[in-house]
Amino acid sequence: MEMLTSLAIAGGFMLLLGVVLALALALADRKLYVFEDPRIGEVEEMLPKSNCGACGNAGCRAFAELVVAGKIQPSQCTVSSPEQREAIAGFLGVDAGDAEKRVARLACGGGKQVAYLRAQYSGLKTCRAASVVGGGGKECAWGCLGLGDCVSVCNFGALSLDRYGLPQVDADKCTACGDCVDVCPKDLFSIQPISHQLWVACKNHADGETAEAACEVACTACGRCVTDAGGEMLQLQDNLVVIDYSQNEHLARKAIERCPTGAIVWFENPNLSVKGAAARKILRQQPLPILN
Repeated sequence: MEMLTSLAIAGGFMLLLGVVLALALALADRKLYVFEDPRIGEVEEMLPKSNCGACGNAGCRAFAELVVAGKIQPSQCTVSSPEQREAIAGFLGVDAGDAEKRVARLACGGGKQVAYLRAQYSGLKTCRAASVVGGGGKECAWGCLGLGDCVSVCNFGALSLDRYGLPQVDADKCTACGDCVDVCPKDLFSIQPISHQLWVACKNHADGETAEAACEVACTACGRCVTDAGGEMLQLQDNLVVIDYSQNEHLARKAIERCPTGAIVWFENPNLSVKGAAARKILRQQPLPILN
């Protein structure tokens, strides 16, 4: 009998404890509850879920929160197709916006057929590994090493190596996520609006004679493009021409015409760059020999 009484008391205590804890949890839930707009989840489902960060946010969830809050427009997701952006805009009843497409651009034109090597690198086939071993063996200390780290990290298939070991960007596939920018040990990639049609495909800061001895398409700081562009749009800084895109850059196609090496180019469209009439014509298809 005593045992039954003890069990009843214990059972009653446990039941009372359960009721108290349930009430405490219910009260806490009411006090600490934070409302989340259900549209956030809907918008997130409509996004590509690449979490690439091209929009400038931590991921698709963060982007969805800002779109629903009206702080950014659907067009800021450069990975989404135009149809996806319009679908999000229609769902939220907002304007999709008109963000300018941006793409990755490479500040180097030195493929194997125009750029010299001072040593043959032998080791782990990554640009990062090569760069810590004497700079990778390229005569131009600023030049692309051509081992394809950028290609490996691109999740959108927008990068490939051409026959000369130089990365090529497919602007139609590029989402401006910036992964190639982060992985390149030579800091040769940058993200640019497609309206930036004038481009310096070189990063060599050596004097003109030294630069050209290392790479036949290097900027020699001759200054012809600066003169032809007029104004303050182009300037020479540390033996390299730089572009001030705040100036009237779209009128400056003439700046490329007298460049003797073709280091400064003009993008006729996002996938096609052209050199000026005076640029040296490179017919060689074989890699240049290693310098003695």
